[in-house]
Formats: sequence, C-alpha cells, structure tokens
Amino acid sequence: MNVSRRGFLKISGAVAAVSGLGINLTPISAHAQELKIKYAKETTTVCPYCSVGCSIIVSVRDGKVINTEGDPDSPINRGALCSKGGSIYQMAVNENRLGKPLYRAPFAREWKEVDWEWALDKIAHNIKKSRDKSFKTANAKGEVVNRCEGIASVGSAAMDLEECFTYQKFLRGLGLVYIEHQARI
Repeated sequence: MNVSRRGFLKISGAVAAVSGLGINLTPISAHAQELKIKYAKETTTVCPYCSVGCSIIVSVRDGKVINTEGDPDSPINRGALCSKGGSIYQMAVNENRLGKPLYRAPFAREWKEVDWEWALDKIAHNIKKSRDKSFKTANAKGEVVNRCEGIASVGSAAMDLEECFTYQKFLRGLGLVYIEHQARI
C-alpha cells in the first residue's frame, strides 16, 4: 500500500473521529462568566516591595479586597507585576495576618494583644522620651543646632511623593538628622 503523508493524516483523522477517541464535533454553546470584580470599587495603590513603584489596581467590595492586578495605565509597569507584586492579594487577604497590635514588655517572654489606642500612645510616649533624652540644642562649638541624635528613620520606597514629603516634615519637626530611604540603601 502506497500512502503519502497527507493521505496518512486523512485516514488517521477519519479513524479517530469514527472510533470515538474523545473527539466530538457537535457545536456547544458558550457563555461568559460573570466577573468577580463586578460591582467592586477600584482604586490604585503603589506596590510596597521595592523602589520601582509599580501601580496596582485594588478591587474592594463590602470593605474587603477581592482582587489585585497591575495597572495597565501606569507608565512604570504598564500592567505587569513581578512575583512579589503579583502576590500582593495574599498579603491583604490572609487569615494568618495579625489584625491587632502585639506588645512584649521589657524582659517578658510572651507577646500580648493590645488595643490600637494603647499601642499608638505607647509609641508616641517612647518617641518623646527618646527625643527628650537625646536632643541637643548646641554642638561642641556652642553653635545652635536643635537636633535629635537618638532616633533614626529608614523610609519606605512604597511611599508616594506626598507621603514622603509629609513624613520628612514630621521627622524634621522632631529634629531628626539621621534620615535614610530604602531606595538609596
């Protein structure tokens, strides 16, 4: 029997169709699924992981994050996200994420759950105590410097320009001189 390649493929296709190897040529009806972000409010944010500043669209419904994706309108990432940025949803929606602040007293072994109000008051108290203890009004030459040498800050690359401006004003208001930023480290 002399069979060409084309003839072999025709015969093979016919045999497969007739013998019922899972090929069904009857048309089926297709329909689109409802989007999971239907009726969700979308807002943009900046990825918190590195200093690139990729834009992310966050979809929220009933106060809960239901989807995150890269922003195609962003000139920085044009909708693409790295593996860390792509997993940002898992950071927002995670049953293992802490929902309340924890505090461990000096020399204590256990962490205890505290209220936000108490935690913020404690942070403010510790900042004031450290600032008062390490504030210098004059240097060794007697020149007025008004600076706090006992507190340092490392900023976040996930902050936008306005947040950085406000944070910088706050730190300078405290008299800090040791201010760094993640993008420079």
